[in-house]
Amino acid sequence: MTLLTADDVLNKKFQATKFREGYEQDEVDEFLDEVVESMRQLEAENADLKAKLEAANARIAELGEGAPAAPVAARETTVVEPVVEPAPVVPVADESQEPAAASGMLELAQRLHDEHVANGKAEGERIIAEARATGEQVVREAEDQRNRTLAQLEKERSGLEHKIDELRRFESDYRTRLKSYLQNLLTTVEDGNASAAPSL
Repeated sequence: MTLLTADDVLNKKFQATKFREGYEQDEVDEFLDEVVESMRQLEAENADLKAKLEAANARIAELGEGAPAAPVAARETTVVEPVVEPAPVVPVADESQEPAAASGMLELAQRLHDEHVANGKAEGERIIAEARATGEQVVREAEDQRNRTLAQLEKERSGLEHKIDELRRFESDYRTRLKSYLQNLLTTVEDGNASAAPSL
């Protein structure tokens, strides 16, 4: 069964009764049943969208565990329940009812349908906007954290390179001094004057 639109309700025509004023009661009842069924389907779709939103929020929370926590106001999603009025009760028609009663019921059904559709659209747009804003904030915070980590690693790498350069200079200087010491020691041994060997 396809969902009714506002135009369906607005343009619905009933057969006039042959022996009394008003509309055919069975036909009005069937149409109002269709209106109720459409409203129930919209309610089910709305509940399904809420469940999907909760699942998306849970997934965003999982992905954002490595990044700093987003502000509570940005992460929390308040789901506003659309106001759904109960389906109108169809009174038992009698021969004294006027056509205005059926027309009033149709107007009520159209107003309820329009309000429900408008609430559903507004809620869907709000949910999508909040999910996008939360996702963008999580991405920004993750990028900031990555940039801070890279900057810290670059600083540590620069410090290590400086220490390595100092160790290389020390090694070169020590080799030069050791070589000089050994040459002096060799010269002293060759001259037979071991007591004059220089110290390091």
